[in-house]
Amino acid sequence: MTFLRHSDAIVLFPGGFGTMDEGYEALTLMQTGKARMMPLVLMDRRGGAYWKTWDKHIREHLLRNDFISPDDLCLYQITDDADQAVKIITRFYRNYHSMRFVRELLVIRLKHAPSESAIDNLNEDFADIITGEKIKLVGPTAEEREDNQCVDLPRLAFEFNKRDYGRLRQMIDLLNSF
Repeated sequence: MTFLRHSDAIVLFPGGFGTMDEGYEALTLMQTGKARMMPLVLMDRRGGAYWKTWDKHIREHLLRNDFISPDDLCLYQITDDADQAVKIITRFYRNYHSMRFVRELLVIRLKHAPSESAIDNLNEDFADIITGEKIKLVGPTAEEREDNQCVDLPRLAFEFNKRDYGRLRQMIDLLNSF
């Protein structure tokens, strides 16, 4: 088996065309917002170079030629240590729970609400992906209450440009550090 897919994470191991297909599909769907944001771990054997060589290709051909954004490199992580892979996955869900679009707002559900000063910093640091309403702490939307979706969780909402998902991943990583 060359990959492990779980509804909350994808871990890919060295393999052939199927592994590459699975990896590129996951990256493409997250990069374009057509799939949920989740950890994508590229797991090499101890001391192996399979994914490091792949990453070098990505940087030298896709990034260098502006086919992807530098922020898109945040959509995956490479390791050769199983404990580190577990940490990558659990760290992703340290505070982040889930997200959804409600009309023009992106609603990010969290386990713990950030402080007002942290929200101010988010608005400053991620102004490039905000198209209208700034990031603010909100209650559950009417649609979420109707669907009974995680109504007890704190949430942030803002108008996201629906383009820079690598930057959004960076925001999620920052929210997980709170």
